[in-house]
Amino acid sequence: MATRGAPALEHLPPREESSGLINVVIDTPAGSRNKYKYDEQLAIFRVSRILPQGAVFPYDFGSIPGTRAQDGDALDVLVLQPAPSFPGCLVTVRLIGVLHAEQREGGKLVQNDRLIGVIETTVNPARLSELHELDREELRAIEHFFASYNAFQGRAFSITSRGGASDAMRTLERAIKAHAPPHGGSDS
Repeated sequence: MATRGAPALEHLPPREESSGLINVVIDTPAGSRNKYKYDEQLAIFRVSRILPQGAVFPYDFGSIPGTRAQDGDALDVLVLQPAPSFPGCLVTVRLIGVLHAEQREGGKLVQNDRLIGVIETTVNPARLSELHELDREELRAIEHFFASYNAFQGRAFSITSRGGASDAMRTLERAIKAHAPPHGGSDS
């Protein structure tokens, strides 16, 4: 049921070819209690869950197409930008860091890192280049959001370490390789 003429989200590249910036498809805008998720079979965004009263996403949240994180999903990115976008919006970001995290659900421990990026366009330069430039209290609030968001769903989530822009890029490269089909394989 994909729209004719429009490429499906799963066919977008992880990087914008002309700039090298990272493509992120927003699934949940800042300020939303609704967590949205892309339904590949229907080619549409749908409500995945509703956060408890008083909890909202602090910034836009999305994923990088053409990647596979250790949890099996596309690599997650929290996009620091001054105003919310909308589900399905494609933005280009500069990665500034990563929150390395472990998540336990149903007795199973999974690495579930969160990349942090800042929006960058041809007329809007990135306002930060490294995670350490982010206000300490703002970073603590972001980490608390992820911990409480997961706790409400019955999952233990803990930040094991923080990394800067180069660590975020290494995490991205691993996720791109994990998504790529094995050499000699065929999609047909």
